[in-house]
Amino acid sequence: MNLKEYAQTDDIFVSGHNACPGCTAAIAARAIGKVFGKNSIIYIPACCFTIVSSTLPFNTWNMPFLYSAFENSGACISGIKAALNSIDKNNDTTVFTYSGDGAAVDIGIASLSGAAERNEDVVYVCYNNEAYMNTGSQRSAATTLGAITTTTILGKKEMKKNIDEIMRAHDIPYQATLSPSHPMDFIKKLKKAKSIKGFRFLHILCPCPSGWKFDPGISIEVARDAVESGMWVLYEVENGIKKITYTPKKLYPVKNYLLKQGRFRHLKDDKNIIRKLQLDCCKRIKDSYGREIEICKVEDVEVDDRQEMSNGDAFGI
Repeated sequence: MNLKEYAQTDDIFVSGHNACPGCTAAIAARAIGKVFGKNSIIYIPACCFTIVSSTLPFNTWNMPFLYSAFENSGACISGIKAALNSIDKNNDTTVFTYSGDGAAVDIGIASLSGAAERNEDVVYVCYNNEAYMNTGSQRSAATTLGAITTTTILGKKEMKKNIDEIMRAHDIPYQATLSPSHPMDFIKKLKKAKSIKGFRFLHILCPCPSGWKFDPGISIEVARDAVESGMWVLYEVENGIKKITYTPKKLYPVKNYLLKQGRFRHLKDDKNIIRKLQLDCCKRIKDSYGREIEICKVEDVEVDDRQEMSNGDAFGI
């Protein structure tokens, strides 16, 4: 599927939803609907998208839609697929969840792990906006070190949980990281996930203008900066074999990515947190791309003025 074919494909996630301006999770949802198609069933737990896509009596998914509790995504999609199989064991309906990071990484990790261990024939999509955005931006285990949220008013003190390596340990048939800033990579991974049998895990970084405190007009730019700095690596793991699907031509310091966001505005004068995040990123870059960048070789991490913006400074918590 090329971009022209993609554009001509019917929308399954349609207009009339309640997403905030610049919401990258809505962009991702539209792509998922187009690729997975009408022969799909979606389950959504408590998260932004419960409100974004289904405010009673309206729903913006042109497919069967189910909603239950926060922690149940893995169990619910397993049950839906089992019910379909009891009617027709050869059914080809794509059953998937669209869960936030709170439901996937925190509250629902037990049911996620259980479904993965059983190799259920379902797709688990985690849209990661790095906090509980639906209830006012509380920190989650997926929140980046140093980020201000309503429950970490001085900045988060812990590194984020590596859910991708946790899922890789389950030895599932397919998993991938995605970004709305790289549409062809995004679409290819959706198509591959749809075609494979067994448990599939798709992890999408979805910058959130209201929670991350940046201008909604630069949402895709922020998503791209995460990839171009090495903070978010695009790859897939198929049957245990990891493959990098996009390699930046030039990697930029993480400070450029962080300081576009108001949630990190306090780090401008905090070299310790910036340095810790840069060193963690340097390790990820070396492991993923097999090379080092100049910023990893110096003691002090300076910002590249070409990239730095002050949009975040205009937003308060």
